[in-house]
Amino acid sequence: MARAALSATAVVDVALRLVDEEGPAALTLAAVASRAGVATPSLYKHVRSLAELRALLSVRITEELADRIGGAVLGRSADEAIRALMTAWRGYAVGHPHRYSVIIQAPEPMVARAGERLVGIVLATLRGYGLEDSAAIHAVRCLRAAMHGFALLEAENAFQLPETLDESYDLLIHMVVAGVRTPPRRA
Repeated sequence: MARAALSATAVVDVALRLVDEEGPAALTLAAVASRAGVATPSLYKHVRSLAELRALLSVRITEELADRIGGAVLGRSADEAIRALMTAWRGYAVGHPHRYSVIIQAPEPMVARAGERLVGIVLATLRGYGLEDSAAIHAVRCLRAAMHGFALLEAENAFQLPETLDESYDLLIHMVVAGVRTPPRRA
């Protein structure tokens, strides 16, 4: 890559390819610089630190995930939308396990802004159930925990029993839909 072609976007592109091919542990500024064909100090003109590069990666990946999910739920509502959302989420995580695992989960301003779009899509998906305000937020948290947890466990090959993962995920979708349809009774 020519030095003149290097930009923050190009650095993120190189870092994504590195993560895809070698895994999250390979992500260092030196490795990105080597792949970009520049000295490590040259990267500092485009990203201030490895932490900033990780945040930029998280933003890009979160945007990709939101694009995938947004397209999947478009024109669907209620149970059909939840199934499409959960299927698209898992499909992204399984299709890009290394990318998915580098998403920063803790609040980080740059990533939080990208995550707002993703949360908005999930909230819109839940509107078909009449969930509003804090009930909708609780449902988003539970839905995210279910999808994210399954995706991480699957990516780590943590499911070792012979039953198919597709059947397990279908059951998870069924359980989520049943749970959203029947909110808990408040005392």
